[in-house]
Amino acid sequence: MTRVAIMQPYLLPYIGYFQLIAAADTFVLFDDVHYINRGWINRNRMLVNGAAHTFTVPLRGASQNLCICEIAIADQPVWRDKLLRTFQQAYARAPQYATVMPLLERILMFPSQHLAEFLSNSLQEVARALRLRARFVESSRTYQNQHLKGQDRILDICVRERASAYINLPGGAGLYDASQFAQRGLQLRILKPRPLSYAQGRSAHVPWLSIIDVMMFNSVGVVQQALQERDLQ
Repeated sequence: MTRVAIMQPYLLPYIGYFQLIAAADTFVLFDDVHYINRGWINRNRMLVNGAAHTFTVPLRGASQNLCICEIAIADQPVWRDKLLRTFQQAYARAPQYATVMPLLERILMFPSQHLAEFLSNSLQEVARALRLRARFVESSRTYQNQHLKGQDRILDICVRERASAYINLPGGAGLYDASQFAQRGLQLRILKPRPLSYAQGRSAHVPWLSIIDVMMFNSVGVVQQALQERDLQ
């Protein structure tokens, strides 16, 4: 069975996103769709003083009229240093700090001002650190099928990747017709992450933060086990 998953690239997303990567053979970064203001494309949450704190990659000329692959990152380098210091201060006492900070520094200092390229690199860096084997494909560079809409576009990508199953997170459950996938020889599968709890120092657990939070408090082996804590229906 060849499993394909398709998602917009997000900034260091929560563990459910990486559970989807772990379940897929091919992971398509859907970067030639419209950018969403105040979504998770260029922001996420970390733990600061026991509470969720939003962090952001600043953008230049961002608009919902543009595709993700058309948007640039702010060209003032100071934001990278400032964000790195915020992570350093927030997680200095985390048990995996010495392992995760070099990874995070490579991600934040990646020398690109293109949002899609920056996000693609960050997702692949984390996937390598967690020893995930999915093949990454950027839709803007591969399919040239923007004339198709919604489900038709997803089906076209799956057929071209010779997939036998398409996997999506629960948010997409109501968007697709399983019978249309079956007509193309495809299974439509929904991956549901299970609630995950782990020690975050002395703080009460704050769920669904960035994958960086999970990695700061858990070894790679433990995170790999957590990636299997999901239901695939």
